[in-house]
Amino acid sequence: METLSQSILTQTIRQRPADSYKGTYGRVTLIGGNRNFGGAILMASAAAVYAGAGLVTTITDASNQTSLHARLPEAMFADLTNHEQMKALIRSADVVVIGPGLGTDEAGLMALNTTFSVLQPEQIVVIDGSAITLIAQHHLTLPQAHLIFTPHQMEWQRLSGIPIAEQTVTRNQPAVQRLNATVIVKSHRTQIYTPTGVYENPLGTPAQATGGMGDTLAGMVGGFVAQFANPTDAVLAAVYSHSAIAEELAENQYVVLPHQIIDALPQFMKAHEALV
Repeated sequence: METLSQSILTQTIRQRPADSYKGTYGRVTLIGGNRNFGGAILMASAAAVYAGAGLVTTITDASNQTSLHARLPEAMFADLTNHEQMKALIRSADVVVIGPGLGTDEAGLMALNTTFSVLQPEQIVVIDGSAITLIAQHHLTLPQAHLIFTPHQMEWQRLSGIPIAEQTVTRNQPAVQRLNATVIVKSHRTQIYTPTGVYENPLGTPAQATGGMGDTLAGMVGGFVAQFANPTDAVLAAVYSHSAIAEELAENQYVVLPHQIIDALPQFMKAHEALV
């Protein structure tokens, strides 16, 4: 297992070329946020935008539209119950993020099945939160796409069948291989299982122990993989950035809120970009 270091940032985050435009940085479609958990998809969407994704669309419950436009006018809105529109938006995306605040009821399951039915092999899908639980509960067949799972340890237990106390690298690797995916197992020392190896994030602070932290990471992962050439490096850089920003903030405050990480993200990325 390899320990991540700050070098992953300049290895991944590149200075933007002068002739780029919004299409250069990827289309990200995020799906989630039922009537009760709208904040989750708002944070994920904001993280994708602030990470630099070129075009962001949020498919969520209609009750969240006003909040989305007020918090994040850069994102486009679509109704979670309009499945034909959802299919079209998914087909046009480079990256799909599904799960933050989606819920595990019939509506959430229908949205997940609709998403899986139209994903194509060249697309990247970040699977988070409720979507992971639904896959585990209903034994869903995974789509043929580039899969990135972002479970916390209990969600990983549901998905893999491995109890939290037994979630070692040796036990986890065969489960990851069966999924044919990149898996970010979030914990005190997050581990990232990738096609090129297993990495551990040495950063993180108990100040991050607050709601929405994982939703923010899912959105950051979506934004990073949408725009940077190497998807594995993009995942690693997103995980490292998320914790590095939190540690900086925690030097002067007792708790770090997810939106503070989002707000600090563009400046952090600028400070660690590689000049090309």
